[in-house]
Amino acid sequence: VALDRDEAEELRRRYELHRGLGLDSEWLIGRECRRLEPGLATVVRGGAHVPGEASVDPRRVIAALLAALDRRGVAVRTGAEVIGAELQAGAWRVRTREGRELEGETLVVAAGCWSGQARWLTDVPPVRPVKGEILTLRGPADEPVCERIVAGERVYMVPRADGRLIVGATVEERGFDTTVTAGGVHELLREAYRVIPEIAELELLEASAGLRPGSPDNAPLIGPGDAEGLLIATGHFRNGVLQAPVTADTIAALLAGEAAPVDLDPFSPQRFAGRAADPPVEVA
Repeated sequence: VALDRDEAEELRRRYELHRGLGLDSEWLIGRECRRLEPGLATVVRGGAHVPGEASVDPRRVIAALLAALDRRGVAVRTGAEVIGAELQAGAWRVRTREGRELEGETLVVAAGCWSGQARWLTDVPPVRPVKGEILTLRGPADEPVCERIVAGERVYMVPRADGRLIVGATVEERGFDTTVTAGGVHELLREAYRVIPEIAELELLEASAGLRPGSPDNAPLIGPGDAEGLLIATGHFRNGVLQAPVTADTIAALLAGEAAPVDLDPFSPQRFAGRAADPPVEVA
């Protein structure tokens, strides 16, 4: 939704992009927006209704993924810091800090914002951490403040079936700092209140901060690295959970020796060849 003329012009450009890509999107004036979502502020000038938009809970997705791996007998090792990886006789040998060695024909680097810290690679992916603070509010599940995903220019709100409302998210270049700040919480609540004033009545359930993997152009790095048997899947910035399925399909296809399901040229890790990640920012 858009709250003023400038926001409406920008949103209109995004709506035209939707239409140009063949997505189901409908332009609505303010009162039509409020007919769909009565909790919207009266100052809403217009919006784009995108009925195909959906959401998932990333925590539940990860839990389901781990359960699926367990059912298939896949070994998952957590908290194992990789300190070295070498290609020897056509196989990768990976060493962890606790002294464990793992071996495989192919090595997939999918370490999120820590991918840029893999100094044991010949060509380190230029990936940096981008901090984001996010809030979880909670109200009655049978009387949600909104039934759909509602996004403004500076905030988005995602309702969950159990009454939770996810409000996100800030974008900050703060290195590996994950401190939850009063300023971040204030910014998110202020912008959410401008769009849906009823959020003031909800319980503040959780405030957290995470780190996104950003690349120099904020597009992902997906595909072969600079060494035999090396694949890269990182740099998804703010869209990791959204782009995870197509990334997984792509990496699986490459591992199986098949053609990628999408054109990988725009996302080739080689487009940044020789460009290392920025050093971590020290935060007091």
